[in-house]
Amino acid sequence: GPRLKAQAVYLNQYQLLPWARTCEAFGDLYNHQPTESFLQECLQSCHDQIMPSLEEIKKLLKTEKVAHFDETGIRVLGKLHWVHVASTSGLTYYDVHERRGQMGMRDIGILPEFTGRAIHDHFKSYRQFQNCLHGFCNAHHLRELQFMTEQYQQSWAIQMSQLLLDIKTAVARAPADNRSLSPSRCKQFTASYNKILAEGFAFNPVPEKTGKKGRPKQTPPKNLLDRLEKHQQQVLAFMYDFRIPFT
Repeated sequence: GPRLKAQAVYLNQYQLLPWARTCEAFGDLYNHQPTESFLQECLQSCHDQIMPSLEEIKKLLKTEKVAHFDETGIRVLGKLHWVHVASTSGLTYYDVHERRGQMGMRDIGILPEFTGRAIHDHFKSYRQFQNCLHGFCNAHHLRELQFMTEQYQQSWAIQMSQLLLDIKTAVARAPADNRSLSPSRCKQFTASYNKILAEGFAFNPVPEKTGKKGRPKQTPPKNLLDRLEKHQQQVLAFMYDFRIPFT
C-alpha cells in the first residue's frame, strides 16, 4: 500500500539507508524482505508524483526578490557530482549535475532567469550571472577572518569580524518598519570598514616581483582584503536593504 511505499522512500531518501539495508530493515520490522526492484518502483512512483510540485517551486524561485544559492559534492555511481540548491525560507529546489560551475548552473535553469538578489559564498561562477544582483554570505567571511587571525596573526581581521557583527546587531535593533539603516549610520560603518581595510593592506603589502613571469603569488590575507574591498557593496548589502540577510 501507499504507506508502506512511503516508508521505503523515507528510509532510503531521508534516513539515507542504502538500498540493501532498506530492504533488510523491512525484513526485520515486518518479517518480509522485499527486493531492491520494489524500492526502485517506490522511488520512481514518488519521483513522478512530486515532479509537478518541483517544477512549480523552480518557477517561483525565479521570481523571488532574494534567494540563496549553494553547491556541495556528492558521489553518483562512484563519480564526483554536485548537488546545487536554490532556496528561500519557504521554497527549496535541489538538482544534481556533473559540473559544479557555470555550466551546471545554466543547465539547471534557475540562475539564468533569476533577476533578484542572489546570496552565495562569492564562488566565481555565481558572479558570471549579470542578470541579477549579488550578496555575499557573511558567515563565510567570519570563518575566513577567524582563520586569518589564528593562522596569520592578522589583528585587522579581529576588528573586521567585530564590525560585521556590530552592523548585524544595528540591523536587528532597527525599527521594524525601516528598510535600511539611516544614511548617517551607513556612512559611519562604511568609514570604519574602509579604515580597517587600510590597516590590513598596510600589514599585507603587494608582493614584490621575483623575476618570474606573471603576477607574484599573494597571501590568503591579501586575497581576502582584495575581495572585501572590491565587493564591499555585496558584503554590506544587508545594511542597505533589510530584505537581504546577513548570511
